[in-house]
Amino acid sequence: MIKVNLFPFRAARIKENIRRQVTIYILSVTFLILASSYFYLDLNNKVKALREEQDVKQKELDSFKDTNVKIKALKRTIADVEVKLKTIRRLEKGKTGPVRLLDDIAMSVPKDKLWLTTLKEKKGTLILDGTAMDNETVADFMNRLKNTRSIKSVQLVRTRQKKIPGFDLSLKDFSLNSKTYAFEEKVLPKAGKKKKGK
Repeated sequence: MIKVNLFPFRAARIKENIRRQVTIYILSVTFLILASSYFYLDLNNKVKALREEQDVKQKELDSFKDTNVKIKALKRTIADVEVKLKTIRRLEKGKTGPVRLLDDIAMSVPKDKLWLTTLKEKKGTLILDGTAMDNETVADFMNRLKNTRSIKSVQLVRTRQKKIPGFDLSLKDFSLNSKTYAFEEKVLPKAGKKKKGK
């Protein structure tokens, strides 16, 4: 019987396996280092680009700071104006009744020709007493009152001649009755009674 020594062959095979594993390990480590370097450089370039973009945007934002301050000031001014306009509208809506009536009367008085001495109002009836230069001035005053938004009708109650002692002047005292719109009561229609269903 012939004996063959296989030990050198096994040792060579083991060395070959070790060499192959070491080579695979080195290649894997080299690949990982190269891949990590590539991803690091790529990520670094992206971060650099983002920082540059951030700097550009920050410069743009800084250039808009003055504009933003002006816009805020304008918004505050607009808000103040809107509040004032609302107040004015509210006051204009409330300018009914006595205020409008007195304004209409004041605008109807002929300047330097007629003077009112008393003004009384009760439940839509207005009594005006005064002095005028002549009857034509009284008639003009009555026509002006009729054309206002507050006065519905004007009626002459009386006129009386008035002499001023010490002067050669003859004036007219007058009294007027008029109906006003300002204090007219608004009557709301009564709601019909609902019939109960059986």
